[in-house]
Order: sequence, then structure tokens, then C-alpha cells
Amino acid sequence: MQPQSFGTGPARSASELSLAGPDTPFAVLDTARAKHNIGRLASHVHQLGVTLRPHMKTAKSLEIAALIHGDEPGPVTVSTLAEAEAFAEGGYADILYAVGIAPHKLPRVVALLERGVTLSVLLDSAEQACAVRDASAAAGTSVPALIEVDCDGHRGGVTLQDPALVEIGRILAEGDSLAGVLVHAGESYFASTHAEQAKAASHERDVAVAAAQQLREAGLRVDTVSVGSTPTAHAATDLTGVTEVRAGNYVFFDLVMAGLGVCEVNDLALSVVVTVIGHRPEHGWILTDGGWMAMSRDRGTSNQSVDQGYGLVTDLNGTLLPQLFMSGASQEHGILSTRDGSPLPDLPAGTRLRVLPNHACATAAQHHGYHVIDSRRDATGTPVIQTYWARITGW
Repeated sequence: MQPQSFGTGPARSASELSLAGPDTPFAVLDTARAKHNIGRLASHVHQLGVTLRPHMKTAKSLEIAALIHGDEPGPVTVSTLAEAEAFAEGGYADILYAVGIAPHKLPRVVALLERGVTLSVLLDSAEQACAVRDASAAAGTSVPALIEVDCDGHRGGVTLQDPALVEIGRILAEGDSLAGVLVHAGESYFASTHAEQAKAASHERDVAVAAAQQLREAGLRVDTVSVGSTPTAHAATDLTGVTEVRAGNYVFFDLVMAGLGVCEVNDLALSVVVTVIGHRPEHGWILTDGGWMAMSRDRGTSNQSVDQGYGLVTDLNGTLLPQLFMSGASQEHGILSTRDGSPLPDLPAGTRLRVLPNHACATAAQHHGYHVIDSRRDATGTPVIQTYWARITGW
């Protein structure tokens, strides 16, 4: 789908400027909700006295980063070097690449460092540390690196009990590359109560601070102590010893976060507009043109107390349609049904709807960009599209 143009030119009809205009399916970003979400976490983190380093892996957008940082680019986290390069082009000079570094990618890292961008990498092995040390020596510039520490058995990282933690620190120090430690409480996405999330946040902090202390006791300098996930960032009450918090999903939020109680459904800033294309009353189905290619295959709420299928359904204005949800999907077909088997609402072919996603990161990744709305409406009450923001793609 080609993005709609919103620059200067001939006058456009209201329908072309509203959600009734572009071909479906397409992603919609409600900036009024996004700004509310951004302000909420910014205020909380400020009260805790630490820096917020937003993770841009969800939005992958310079314009959305500007909603967070304003006119002055600030620190960001990225998940790909393509993001790092795009943000560097956009004037961002303090970037953390928070995926374990593959040695063959180090020349791209060095190229950004040579342009004056502070690009930190992440690692959890002596092998990676040696590669960073050697790349730093060859380039004549230090590649800053954070050591990933495992706090909950999730994905990568060395444990506090592993002698490799200090070993890695010493290798990095040989090239003046040891920047600090990083912890991610990935299991917090399964913490179903605020108390559990607060406990995960405390544990995340304790592990990060303890890792930094081990390195310092070994005579190594540790400047950065980085923690974060969307649940723990909101639940943290004491970040003593931590220097920065990372979170990304919080800008959009999604049904997984709503299911955990981190946000309300009305906070979700991302949705996908789809069109009704058929009916199968014998099955209790309404068919749409938005399948898993528009929503992703992510079924993150299936492990929660309420399974939201592939997403909740609203009308074009964003009002939830009671009991209706996206219960099934094939590549380009969405199946809507009622949760309790009640009669389907009267939604003729051609009706446009919006679907709220399970996992905002995965759904956003299915689209080239965002049709941006705010609180403004046209004469029919339909949200008016203000502009189109492209996403950064690739690796």
C-alpha cells in the first residue's frame, strides 16, 4: 500500500482525509493516546531520579521519538543497526543497540562511532568481548559495551554467580570498552498483578546493582546500570543504584499490557483499520480483509485469564463493540465473532472497523507506517488523518 500524501496540493475531500479514505488494512496511531502514555512514564521515571532511554523497537519512527524527546534528540534504545543508522541520520547521538552483538556487525558500529555517535553494544560472552576489544584496537576508537546480566532465566545474559561476568569486564576494560551492565526482566510479561510486577522490578534492580558492584570490586569502572521492561518500568518504586530505564511498548500499549493491568484498553494508541468483506452466519462469523498479515500471528493474551484472540474490535471512531473480537485469522482474512455466542452486530459488507492488537510491536511490524490521528473529527465524527509517518525497516 502506498502511503497517502498529505502535503500541499489540490484540496481533498473529507473522506480522503478521514479513516474512511485509505485502502484497508492500514495501521492507525492515535497521538493523543500516545502522548498520554509517554507523559505517564516520563513523569514516573523522573520522580525516581533516573534517565529514560526509550526502546524504539516498537515504533521504529523518528517522529514518534520526537513525541518522546521533543525538539532535542535524547538517548534511545534500538533493536537493529538499521534503526541505529536511521536515528543517527536524524540527529540522535546516544544510542544503545540492545541485542547481543554479532562480531561481523562491528564495522557498522565503528562507522557510526567515527561519525561522532555514541553507539553502545550488548554482549554476554568472552568471545564477543574479545571481538569488541580487537575491533576497538583496529579502529583506534573504543566501542562501548554493556554486559547483559540474566535476572530471571529469560533469553541471554550471564548470571551473578558466573565468573564470566568479571572475566568479560576485564576483557572489555583492555580496550576501554566497558560501559556498564544491562538487565531485562523478561518474565515480568507474565506477572499478572501489580504486586508481582513490583517484585520483578525490585529483583531486576537488585541484580543489576549487584552485577555493577561485582565489577567495581574487581577494580573495573561501571558508569551505566540499565534496567527495564514496560511492566517493571511502571511498577518500580526504588531505583537506587540504577542510572537508566528502558521501555518501548508503553508508547502504544496493547492487549497484553492491558491484560496485565499495566494500562487500560482505552490507552491503546495503535489499531488496524479493516473492512467487512463477508458473512458466515452458520458459523457466527463476520469476515474482514485484515488477517494475520495485518495483525501478526501473535496470540500473547492466550496465556492470560482473558484470551483476546487476535484483537478486540471497535467501530471507526474507536468505540468498543461489545463481545466482538477477532477470533481467527488466515493470511488475508480476519474472522470476527462474539465471545459469548450472542447475535452478531449488523455490519454490512464495506463497513470499516478497527482492531486493537495483542502485541503492538508485532502488529506495527506488519505495516510500512502509521496513519496519524489525534482528537480531531470530521463532520461525520470520524477521526481525521493528520499525516503519515513511515517506519524504519530492515536490519
